[in-house]
Amino acid sequence: MSANATVVDWTRIRELRDEIGAEDFTEVIEVFLEEAETMVAELAAAPPEALEEALHALKGTALNLGLGELARVCQDGESRAAAGQAATVARPPVLDAYGRARATLLDGIARGLAT
Repeated sequence: MSANATVVDWTRIRELRDEIGAEDFTEVIEVFLEEAETMVAELAAAPPEALEEALHALKGTALNLGLGELARVCQDGESRAAAGQAATVARPPVLDAYGRARATLLDGIARGLAT
C-alpha cells in the first residue's frame, strides 16, 4: 500500500458492484458500514493487547472495499502492535481515516461513481 493511497479506489468499488450485482450492492455497502461502525467503536475502546486484532479486522474490510488510506493507516498500527508497541499506536488517525473513507464512499455512490 503506497503512502499516498487514495481514500476510495472507485475501480475496486465498480468491480465489487459488478461481482455482486447492482441490486445487492446497496445492501453490501450498508452491511459494510454497520460492521465498520462496530469495528471502529471496538477499536476506540480496545485495550492495547486487542489492538492488533482490531486493526487487522478493519484493514481487511477496508481492502475489500478499496479504501486504501484506511487500510494503510490500519496496517501501520497493526505492524506496530505486532512489534510490541501497541501502546504507541495513535487511534485518532485511524478514526479520521475511517471518517474520510465513509464520507467519500457515500458521497461518491450518491454521485454515481460506483456505476
